[in-house]
Amino acid sequence: MQLPSGDDRNADQIAYWNGPGGQRWSDRQEAQDVLLAPVSQILIDRIAARPGDRVLDIGCGCGGLSIALAGQVSPGGHVLGVDISAPMLARARAVAPAGLATEFVLADATVHPFAPASFDLLVSRFGVMFFADPVASFANIRRGLKPGGRVVFACWREPKANPWMIAPLQAVYRHVPKLPEMAPEDPGPFAFASEARVTRILGEAGFSDVALQAHPLSLDIARGQGLDAAVQSAFEIGPASRALEGHPAETRDAARLSVRELLAQHQDGGSVTLSGSIWLVTARA
Repeated sequence: MQLPSGDDRNADQIAYWNGPGGQRWSDRQEAQDVLLAPVSQILIDRIAARPGDRVLDIGCGCGGLSIALAGQVSPGGHVLGVDISAPMLARARAVAPAGLATEFVLADATVHPFAPASFDLLVSRFGVMFFADPVASFANIRRGLKPGGRVVFACWREPKANPWMIAPLQAVYRHVPKLPEMAPEDPGPFAFASEARVTRILGEAGFSDVALQAHPLSLDIARGQGLDAAVQSAFEIGPASRALEGHPAETRDAARLSVRELLAQHQDGGSVTLSGSIWLVTARA
């Protein structure tokens, strides 16, 4: 498998997203796009892409946001999706309609030589929280934006604001030791939870007019397919699955039962809805 050349400090992330972790996300592309549709709609509404816009989608993953925006920037526009994960980009290329004004590139945005001043918009759906040096990474990305180019991205707020991820993990912790505690600024899903930190990073990287707006969410982790689908979702993606890695089958079975009991409390017909919250971040180059 081809791996992107990148900043050595991002090596762990490159290895993860090109290994079983990246493959799991690729396999769940359709399910994740349904689950995260409320976030995508918030982003698309705020981005307000127009025909002719050139858009840079960082951490584009399986391409859901890139593909949606490519339909809006035609004719005359273009979307460049950049990611470090070969499995996810393969999925993006497979699901993108033929002839769409989009391109997917395997690259580390920390060091990739973006064409200077060539993009009107920098966007991302949960793709910018994994840089070892986010200031250097955003400074490099900014060089690809035109003067005054807009930034619109979504990142997760703090864990306590996102029970949809954390509640299954707490149920699993009844059976296995806790994961090593991550520092608040370690690369990961909650690395941009601090409003002050995000504002500082973008400011030091050369952006202005930085603003963060909180958006509460209701996420149906079952995607309308019932309790079994919700439990499977909790075990395929997120910290609960990582906490159970390497544990025997009987431990996993006991943890699955605990997660099922927890999620049953949130079931309403085919839906299992838990709350979450994002920052919608905007800025200008």
